[in-house]
Amino acid sequence: MSQRASRRAPTTRRGFSSPSRERFPPGRKTELSTWTELRSRPAPLASYEDAILIFDGASPGGETRSRRLAPPRLLLLLLLPRAAGLHPSGLFPYGQFRGDQLLKEGDDESSAAVKLASPLRFYDAQFSYLYVGTNGIISTKDFPRETQYVDDGFPTDFPAIAPFLADIDTSQGRGRILYREDTSPQVLGLAARYARAGFPSTAAGFAPTHAFLATWEQVGAYEEPRLGAPPSRELNTFQAVLASDESDTYAFFLYPANGLQFFGTRPKESYNVQLELPARVGFCRGETDDPKREGPYFSLTSTEQSVKNLYQHSNLGIPGVWAFHVGSTSPLDNVKPATVGGFLPQAHPSASQEHGFSHAVALERNYSEDDLDYYDEAEGEAEHPLTEPEDVSRGHSDISVSFHSKADPRPVGGGLSPPDSHPTSPLHPTPRNRPFYPKTESVTLDPQTKEGRLVKEIDTLDVRGPAESSEWTRGPAPSEIQENSPDPSQGSPTPSLENRSIRPDPDGGALPSEGGASRAHHEGDLVLPRSSLPGHTTPQDPGRHVQGAEDGNSPNTGVFTYRSSIKETCEHNHGQCSRNAFCTDYATGFCCHCQSRFNGNGKHCLPAGEPHRVNGKVSGHLLVDHTPVTFNDADLHAYIVSNDGRAYTAISHIPQPAAQALLPLTPIGGLFGWLFALEKPGWENGFSLTGATFIHDMEVTFYPGKERVRITQAAEGLDPEDYLVTKTNIQGQVPYIPAGFTAHVAPYKELYHYSDSAVTSTSSRDYSLTFGATNRTLSYRIHQNITYQACRHAPRTLGAPATRQLTVDRVFALYSDEERVLRFAVSNQIGPVEEHSDPTPVNPCYDGSHTCGTTAQCHPGTGVDYTCKCAPGYQGDGRSCVDVNECATGFHRCGPNSVCINLPGSYRCECRSGYRLAEDQHTCILIAPPPNPCEDGSHTCAPAARARCVHHGGSAFSCVCLPGYSGSGHQCTDVDECLENRCHPSATCYNTAGSFSCRCQPGYHGDGLQCTPDNTSGLTTCERQQLAAQAQHTYPGTRIHIPQCDEQGHFLPLQCHGGTGFCWCVTPDGHEVPGTRTPPGSNPPHCGPPAPTQRPPTMCERWRESLLQHYGGTPRDDQYVPQCDDLGHFVPMQCHGKSEFCWCVDRDGREVPGTRSQPGTTPACIPTVAPPSVRPTPRPDVIPPSVGTFLLYAQGQQIGYLPLSGTRLQKDAARTLLSLQGSIVVGIDYDCRERMVYWTDVAGRTISRASLEPGAEPETIINSGLISPEGLAIDHFHRTMYWTDSGLDKIERARLDGSERRALFHTDLVNPRAIAVDPIRGNLYWTDWNREAPKIEMSSLDGENRRILVNKDIGLPNGLTFNPLSKLLCWADAGTKKLECTLPDGTGRHVIQNNLNYPFSIVSYANHFYHTDWRRDGVISVNKDSGQFTDEYLPDQRSHLYGITAVYPYCPAGRK
Repeated sequence: MSQRASRRAPTTRRGFSSPSRERFPPGRKTELSTWTELRSRPAPLASYEDAILIFDGASPGGETRSRRLAPPRLLLLLLLPRAAGLHPSGLFPYGQFRGDQLLKEGDDESSAAVKLASPLRFYDAQFSYLYVGTNGIISTKDFPRETQYVDDGFPTDFPAIAPFLADIDTSQGRGRILYREDTSPQVLGLAARYARAGFPSTAAGFAPTHAFLATWEQVGAYEEPRLGAPPSRELNTFQAVLASDESDTYAFFLYPANGLQFFGTRPKESYNVQLELPARVGFCRGETDDPKREGPYFSLTSTEQSVKNLYQHSNLGIPGVWAFHVGSTSPLDNVKPATVGGFLPQAHPSASQEHGFSHAVALERNYSEDDLDYYDEAEGEAEHPLTEPEDVSRGHSDISVSFHSKADPRPVGGGLSPPDSHPTSPLHPTPRNRPFYPKTESVTLDPQTKEGRLVKEIDTLDVRGPAESSEWTRGPAPSEIQENSPDPSQGSPTPSLENRSIRPDPDGGALPSEGGASRAHHEGDLVLPRSSLPGHTTPQDPGRHVQGAEDGNSPNTGVFTYRSSIKETCEHNHGQCSRNAFCTDYATGFCCHCQSRFNGNGKHCLPAGEPHRVNGKVSGHLLVDHTPVTFNDADLHAYIVSNDGRAYTAISHIPQPAAQALLPLTPIGGLFGWLFALEKPGWENGFSLTGATFIHDMEVTFYPGKERVRITQAAEGLDPEDYLVTKTNIQGQVPYIPAGFTAHVAPYKELYHYSDSAVTSTSSRDYSLTFGATNRTLSYRIHQNITYQACRHAPRTLGAPATRQLTVDRVFALYSDEERVLRFAVSNQIGPVEEHSDPTPVNPCYDGSHTCGTTAQCHPGTGVDYTCKCAPGYQGDGRSCVDVNECATGFHRCGPNSVCINLPGSYRCECRSGYRLAEDQHTCILIAPPPNPCEDGSHTCAPAARARCVHHGGSAFSCVCLPGYSGSGHQCTDVDECLENRCHPSATCYNTAGSFSCRCQPGYHGDGLQCTPDNTSGLTTCERQQLAAQAQHTYPGTRIHIPQCDEQGHFLPLQCHGGTGFCWCVTPDGHEVPGTRTPPGSNPPHCGPPAPTQRPPTMCERWRESLLQHYGGTPRDDQYVPQCDDLGHFVPMQCHGKSEFCWCVDRDGREVPGTRSQPGTTPACIPTVAPPSVRPTPRPDVIPPSVGTFLLYAQGQQIGYLPLSGTRLQKDAARTLLSLQGSIVVGIDYDCRERMVYWTDVAGRTISRASLEPGAEPETIINSGLISPEGLAIDHFHRTMYWTDSGLDKIERARLDGSERRALFHTDLVNPRAIAVDPIRGNLYWTDWNREAPKIEMSSLDGENRRILVNKDIGLPNGLTFNPLSKLLCWADAGTKKLECTLPDGTGRHVIQNNLNYPFSIVSYANHFYHTDWRRDGVISVNKDSGQFTDEYLPDQRSHLYGITAVYPYCPAGRK
């Protein structure tokens, strides 16, 4: 056995241990390696299916074992390999060759919906689709953007199955993510065995029909790009499997050994802060039908330590494998975990019951590096075939399991660690209590008692070198086992064994200490106590009598006894002693002792009376009051004058708030005072016991605030210069101490209680904070626990006192802000307990045991006396205090122009509008208005008759041309509105400065915008239009068409424009025949009856006919109809309706790129050649692309532009239209007559607009009387706008320039949001997403006849749109996830789509809906006929999208 291994001592968990529990120092990597080499390094089973077969009561060959074999099933389960955990080959089979799909590389990717062959049950619902996300998560719905869930804890607002939810990034080839649905017998069989093993009662007949597998292989955490820095090599591998039959679903999470190398990720928004969030593991149902309640969820991890232990623990008995029952047709309130392996977290039925995370006790344990086992790939492959039962049919009950290792033979020996005796210890194997496995061993079930016992045949010991003995670590005493052992029904860990006989020992036995062995018993035997097989009374084996043995130096408190005649001696082990020590042999082993004039424990010796030094690092995370402060690797230096017990400690570069708050914690430096205290004659200081390797744990609770902080100081030995090396970690909360205050601690005495390898102390300490004349006394309670490795072989000193007294004569603490150094100084003596040295009773004001009210102050008196006094702002007897309303009683200091607001225990003064608080926080002073260039005339805008000056605060302003003018605002020119055909065709337009007027022509009457024929004139329609056109033609610059009439006054079938040269055919009432317009220079169309022809229609003719049918026979002015010549060929130049937007086409009707023109110019198009012999097939889309149609959407501080090609999204051409810094744009709409976009801004509380003309500046039209303007609707026909204000709960209207503003509704509104207008029928519609009573209402445009249109089966109606052509009112509901439509009278309600994510705003165009979605942060298109999602656009800049509107080339017409 190696000498390093022989230095191991009995160990325990870090923490406050009892004297009977011990641990060895952490961080000893070389010892850990040696410790691992003591074993034969068994690798995992060839397949974990074999392990499950044993556990499930079946042999690998498929034979079913008798139920009489039930007792040893758990015991066999605990014989699974310890060191390796789950080998990567133990994962469910995966790979692209098995049909796995590969998820796209990236930081926030999600798969397309995977359609399952059979629906899968999750909680109480069925789902037919699954999605796999980059960030270690599976869902039944598509994911939102990662910042909405990756950095948050459970519950999520969407269904989540999370094997490792963290910010994962597979960019640049850092791993891959694979997923598939599987129905192979291999996968389904393994899943069934896992489920039956974990849920033997509920899953006994579980036979899955399909499984879904997702594997994250070698994936990395997101990292902020850094120049020249390579990506981290920490990569994770894990797997999630969902197995389902018709009624139940089970989930399995698998974490192979060494598969988790990072345990959390940093939030992107806080990447410059050293903050890491641990990965979340668990399940969440997501949103429920009740929007006020969060759905049930189940959380397996909440801390980094719990994530670290995932692959070493299990609730199924196999390290790294976790099983859960996640869905059922039977009532299933929440996810049910398997419980074979130990205690598991409590599930959360709903957030209303418990909002905190649940913690798996097994995963929350904090292990040092010595405790953790990692799979070592250098160990090579190992096979472990399982033997068959010898003869089950004859009733034999022997189950033989053999493990064969290919590892090199090692010296015999091994380590045993006891189960943690804490009542909440996990029942599955832990790093310290997981079993270790021999080369050959068997488990025997007694045929009469049906009870199990382990039998190991004695092999020849393979001893190399000098005779050495094995080290066995003692377990808890029998009393500890009886009182603290876990529930026997759930199993207990099996001790580690190698080449030993193991039999139940009814009496227990003594445990040898380091370097030695016990006496008696047969050589090579190891006795297993009865507690190793819980729930069974172990019989004596008559064929193998076992003798007990007692250690003469210690009471009989061990649970394992090793019998061997071999012991370690100084001859071969003196090198373990210090160079300033000597070695002494004892009956059971050897010990090291320091030479005279040296002080220490024999392994570490320092010169007595000489100064000593300490170097170390200090790290931690503190809440100073409620402010988080983190520090890493701050330097610690200590200097000890050992001949008089003085210790000076300095810690540098701890952030000021934390360093100031740590001033009272003198025990940080007090450790070194106890360690090297001046020894009274006959007494030893701490270093004489611990040497240079120990753990000092202390927990400090402050009073009266009860803040708690945990400090761990680990000594890691001496460096080459004999400096003690330490590491200190500080975690918790400390009270805030203002800068400038000093802390004073009076001299004190405290008692230390000594036992084998442990020292404990509990005391209270007062401290005072002083600043000038201010002095306040506070206190804290401190629990200390020091564990170290002691040599037990030396005889004990009879009568040695178990309690010693540390006297601290002087205490000093100081923080220098300039030097950034925290200093402690103490002077110490160690000696006997003095009379009357009992701790001074703590005043109840300091320890919180007083009975004062929560709003009262406790004033300490003499001894334990105290008084209670209500805090300022409260009144009462101190036990019960009520708030004083200073505002009502007049006991306040708020001055004029202010409002007093009562607060608990205080009050606050708030100023009226136009005033601000003075420095005394009580007086309100007038706010001097800043200089306004728009008012003082210092602006540079055009004259007020042409432009308006807009003030932006301070000296900033902008200039906006008034309506009727265009320009930069500094220069504005008149706009000739007559060129825009603003008047009725039968009216004459007269342009004026900044405006225009319309006058109906002779034979018509009206206001010029609308003209109707005068029936008394006696003229025909053609003649009236001819006279009107001729009258308007007299004005220069007009290009109006003059109709041609025949002798009877009827329209000539062929009409030609005298100015442009275009010709077309008309109907008898003068309407243009679609598709007959021909460009100048070409043959005019034939307008008579169609000549008979026998040829089939051409593609142009078929397309035109198809579109005319689609348009209902008569297209609108903004709808395109192909123009064909007499032979059916496409006319070389095609124009869009009556818009004069023209372009060239080839012979197949495809647009020639770069030929599209603006009105007033025509492209030069080359006539096409004769059609080809093979005629092209008809175009697949019968809906033509709409020229100039695009979408505008609001996205925070910008308005985005998204053009349409037909109804398809032209995502490559999307761009930002307007950038509005400091705004939050919500509502948006468009005025098609003036080509102006309008929007609401909830950040600026304004409504603004901007022209779409190049160079146009935004103009604010309403900037007062708004709180939260959201929905906006423009009535281009009546030149008005309508908006909702959810802050004022109001709906208002105004003219488009902001004038004539008035409120329509201000009652019976809770959360008004979307609004839509139907100018043709004169109706106004709006939504109110009041969670208690959501509704959609309507009224006239003047606010008359208000009524509820829809209030049934709606949840959160966010979006609303009205289609003037279909006359349908449609809304998108984020609560019901539906897109629905109805007629204006509320009839004909129907669902278009019922699986939306989180819609916000919606608009309709052609046969599609387009809505913004907060889950996807994009624009989603939905076909209104099929209800299918057809496309989506996700902007590069991911953030919430709000309002959306469609922009047409011309104002859309509607039908009454």
